[in-house]
Amino acid sequence: MRKTDKKLENTLIGALTEVCETALEEFDGFQWLTHFANYSYFPGSLTIVCIFDTNENLSKMYQKYKEDKFRDMIKSKLKSVDIEVKDIRTHVHFDTEEDCKKENDGKWHERFK
Repeated sequence: MRKTDKKLENTLIGALTEVCETALEEFDGFQWLTHFANYSYFPGSLTIVCIFDTNENLSKMYQKYKEDKFRDMIKSKLKSVDIEVKDIRTHVHFDTEEDCKKENDGKWHERFK
């Protein structure tokens, strides 16, 4: 990883950590988030995955149209650190610990392949 990539990675981690802390208080069942990026194609390659505990809690978030609120919160925080993405919906995805446990025996590294 180049020095500039590492600096960008650290900036991204800081921004997403703040999003995570807010989301833990704001969205029932939200547990954690992670990201993936190829810095040669950044920010187009950025993928953020927001993890909820159960499918029921994720479904409730969708029913209340809060996924837009969640995505907007991420987009705003990224913009505040000069990371702009064209369509936040293509960069932010949602998943559940319940599905990972059922489909991948709880092995996130396999699920994220």
